[in-house]
Amino acid sequence: MTDHRYPLRLGDDALIAAQRLSWWCTRAPQLEEDVALANVALDLLGQARALLAHAGDLEGAGRTEDDLAFLRGDREFGNAQLVELPEADFAHAVAKLLFFGTYQELLHTALASCADPVLAALGGKFAKESAYHVDHATQWTLRLGDGTSESRRRMQDAVDALWPYTHELFAEDPLWTAAAADGTGVDPAALLPDWTRYVTAVLARATLVRPEGDWRPGGGRRGLHTEAFGPLLAEMQALHRAHPGARW
Repeated sequence: MTDHRYPLRLGDDALIAAQRLSWWCTRAPQLEEDVALANVALDLLGQARALLAHAGDLEGAGRTEDDLAFLRGDREFGNAQLVELPEADFAHAVAKLLFFGTYQELLHTALASCADPVLAALGGKFAKESAYHVDHATQWTLRLGDGTSESRRRMQDAVDALWPYTHELFAEDPLWTAAAADGTGVDPAALLPDWTRYVTAVLARATLVRPEGDWRPGGGRRGLHTEAFGPLLAEMQALHRAHPGARW
């Protein structure tokens, strides 16, 4: 049987990514991009809802998707630190979507063949959404990286700042290992070669330099988050905590 912590962690990634990305609605550089990023955020929110609902069912403790989203403390969230990081400018939003979206597309495609029928169905559906997210981020990466000197500088700064946090997506973890061993999930380490190949090719086409270095921040999977996470979580949970029983 699937460990409820597996879809819970995947749901945390999607939920926090959605919350962070929704900030760009009304702040994007173009009206069309306001709509596009809002749609991506809604896709991620839909993924989070389905995954958290499945986690609640597997847990069997009566917790709903709302309980899991709004009534847990920061140390109970297992999302990767990458998705919670604040975005200094639009280039950071693009780079993060490229890195995380590519990871999600590979993950969801692999999940479509897993032994958990619910996760398999969700993986097949989510893979189509993630493919759009990756394409959107790729086009903006190329546009900014191979654009003006200013847009290239900003895009390279974003890539350099976020790259170290991508390692956590593929880091070894007992939960991933167990899920992969019994066929109910995927070990992200197996996705790293394809992720690296695609992202490296996009960066090269965008005339951007792939970062080097050994710094690998992490801890999000264990509930250890960055300073930015507390304010994000407080804003996300404020309405529900102020009005218990409110629904999405």
